Amino acid sequence: MAVGLVSNEVSDLCIGKPALRTLPLSAITVGEALIALRRSGERQLGVFGGGGDVVEKKTVFGKISVADIICYLCSDGNLASPAAALERPVSALLSEDAGFVWHVEPHSGLLEAVDLILDGAQNLVVPIRYAGRRKIHSSGGGGASDFCWLTHEDFVRYFLNSIALFSHIAALSIDALGLVRPADALSLRNDEPGLSILPLIRRALSDQEAVAVVTDNGRLLGEISPSALSACDATLTAAAAIATLTASDLMVFIDYYGSPPEYLVRAIKARLKEQGLQEMLELIEDELSSYSNSSSPSTTSSSSDEESTGGKRLRRIKSRSLSTARRSEEPEVCHPGSSLVAAMAQALAHRVSYLWVVDEDNYGLIGVVNFSDMLRVFREQLLP
Repeated sequence: MAVGLVSNEVSDLCIGKPALRTLPLSAITVGEALIALRRSGERQLGVFGGGGDVVEKKTVFGKISVADIICYLCSDGNLASPAAALERPVSALLSEDAGFVWHVEPHSGLLEAVDLILDGAQNLVVPIRYAGRRKIHSSGGGGASDFCWLTHEDFVRYFLNSIALFSHIAALSIDALGLVRPADALSLRNDEPGLSILPLIRRALSDQEAVAVVTDNGRLLGEISPSALSACDATLTAAAAIATLTASDLMVFIDYYGSPPEYLVRAIKARLKEQGLQEMLELIEDELSSYSNSSSPSTTSSSSDEESTGGKRLRRIKSRSLSTARRSEEPEVCHPGSSLVAAMAQALAHRVSYLWVVDEDNYGLIGVVNFSDMLRVFREQLLP
């Protein structure tokens, strides 16, 4: 019976999970964090603090992604002084909620962990145990390599693997279960300026969703997701694109990653000049030139090149996620009549934590359903 899952522990979900890759909270700049993210190929990295080699003295404070850095560059006057912004400590990227990261012990109960997720935790950091006992020292690099972390996806996959225990709700529609939420707070019209998307992207990062781009009559055109922004090799140019383009042009820019159409490049440069953002203009010209040179026949075998950030030249690592990134005009959608199990399987198959719910006839955006919504249903089934 489903109630049997109540006795399961968090460690059951950690089997086979890789060690968490992290960055130190101190002694690293935003620019260096960007390099580390590019080099790792990970969607996000943990940020840890503490001292010594003993794991107990180290704490994962939060997480950062390339999308976090792009949003950071677009705000708080950083567009006018991007080089100085990249030289600030990585702590500048962490908000008060620190990426909604919570530490839990391997013996913590499954329901306790689900409750933390439903209370807003995005990631659960769990100590890795080796040969029946906790490893005492970290391996190399001084990072928090003795931890793994769990996401909403891990819990949804766990429940999908046990779906036979929930056969009475698995075939019910997401509409009948009340899972479809309005998407007004995560959508904008295609002709709105790109900077309008900044607070929405921040919310999408928090809710692990994306921003829907719609027409005046509400038809879904596409999406702008944090993962797609993170796949843009030209990070500074992506920040400049948000500051200068409309939402529809921004979708086109994202789909071309580091090599956008020339007409968009000209538009970005012209608008930066109009806004007096000369330093950003110079940096993106250098960045785009660097990317173009790295893509030439004489350099295609290289996996990295140099990215300029003001007076310094930082080593730029090409994103490894381009092969898995989806195009902006191809969002994952379902319909109000889609079953719970079908929605779970679809989202997991496409490595997204949400689905846009659209009208079958006119593709009008009805709402959104995400992993938290799905997990809430299973949690209710496991109430004492």
